[in-house]
Amino acid sequence: QLQASGGGSVQPGRSLRLSCEVSGLSLRYYAIAWFRQAPGQEREGVICISRNSGTSYYSDSVKGRFTISRDNTKNTVYLQMSGLKPEDTAVYYCAAEKTRFDYYCSGVDTNYDYWGRGTEVTVSS
Repeated sequence: QLQASGGGSVQPGRSLRLSCEVSGLSLRYYAIAWFRQAPGQEREGVICISRNSGTSYYSDSVKGRFTISRDNTKNTVYLQMSGLKPEDTAVYYCAAEKTRFDYYCSGVDTNYDYWGRGTEVTVSS
């Protein structure tokens, strides 16, 4: 029901835009988050977006470089990544949590009900 796409291999400093297409759910009722898992590391919350498009960052390392947005008409959430660094290399997952609160989103993975399969991002020179 969630499909992440847009990953790839890029050089440091370049940009990528990931997409999370939601099907079978009405996106407007869900907060969406992006998580990532680097090789040999635990999954971490990166950024999330509330129903009314408020943004919360859960990784200080991406502040100023990553932005999240949503288009409920297209049932899609985007993660724009700029100034990519080798330490951004990971598999990126999007996740959805149904909430009745407009301003709420969470960086806690256990709160999320639905997960995409992940898209791989490799940053290397």
